[in-house]
Amino acid sequence: MEQTVVCRGVSKTYQQNALAVHALSGIDLVIPKQDFLCLSGPSGSGKSTLLNLIGGLDRPTQGEISVDGQRVDLMSKSELAQLRLRHIGFVFQAYNLIPVLTAQENVEFVMQLQGVDARGRGAKARAILKEVGLEGMEKRRPGELSGGQQQRVAVARAIVSEPTLVLADEPTANLDSQNAEQLMQLLRHVNDEHRVTSVFSTHDKRVMDHSKRLIRLHDGRIEADE
Repeated sequence: MEQTVVCRGVSKTYQQNALAVHALSGIDLVIPKQDFLCLSGPSGSGKSTLLNLIGGLDRPTQGEISVDGQRVDLMSKSELAQLRLRHIGFVFQAYNLIPVLTAQENVEFVMQLQGVDARGRGAKARAILKEVGLEGMEKRRPGELSGGQQQRVAVARAIVSEPTLVLADEPTANLDSQNAEQLMQLLRHVNDEHRVTSVFSTHDKRVMDHSKRLIRLHDGRIEADE
């Protein structure tokens, strides 16, 4: 089976004053293509740290991490930036939309960085916004959208560049039950229709119930793989 992410002996230690905090210890994990995987665990279990390491936002203290066969832990800053731009889509709990840009302009931003021409990125952004249920809202800025709608823009932005991997850190944390359910259905649709590998972190059981695979973390170690 084709693999999107491989972690071998991954550990992460942070220094807090004179104390060493072991956020992750000896993580071994293989995530095959088109998996829909949830990292679960209480606060401090290491799930967000692992997500950040896979996405190249941080580096492991020990171990190897590969994404699409490329060693993330050995990449330079510029190589990591290109990996994130071309291969990885991010969905953050705080949405991270640019407030002065419209929904369409927020979605176009990644394609602009990739060098896609204005006409091409405009058409693609509108098509993706329609797919996530925001047709007719292309010209609205984030402040004119509800939390659920802003998160849909964030999902559209994450998938418009056709990444192989989508990472979502507590994507439903700021949403009510109805919007959380709708978001998870949307992420599952993206996983199936766009054939991307999806990895998200949560401590919300409602979110876990949508996963194809559940990794339970506790004190920086994998406690269960269900």
